[in-house]
Amino acid sequence: MTGTTNEIVTIGRRKGARARVRMSPGTGQIIVNGRPVNEYLARETLVMLATQPFDVTETLGKYDVRALCDGGGLSGQAGALRLGIARALVQSNPEWRLPLRRAGLLTRDPREVERKKYGRAGARRRFQFSKR
Repeated sequence: MTGTTNEIVTIGRRKGARARVRMSPGTGQIIVNGRPVNEYLARETLVMLATQPFDVTETLGKYDVRALCDGGGLSGQAGALRLGIARALVQSNPEWRLPLRRAGLLTRDPREVERKKYGRAGARRRFQFSKR
């Protein structure tokens, strides 16, 4: 927790995205980069992904979240937001660690994009083979 503001600050990462999450007790308002989460993430599935930690701990509507996301795409940012929120919930109540861990929400997804190799069309794809 930070000083007198009663705010919990955590960070979440996924692919190339980072989310700095500030969580405090409130009415359930989630603001990402100055916009409501439904407007920012655009797809309902991404919003569900980002709010999953609240569903697991049954705390939807009890915390206000302000987050700054950068890097990657919307999917990666939603995953980063999910990890950041889960970490903040554990800081606010350590008893939630086990259910969040069981749901796989405290594990940072290590998968990254594989780099393109020389002499190839992509990371693994070869150029078209011509016999003649």
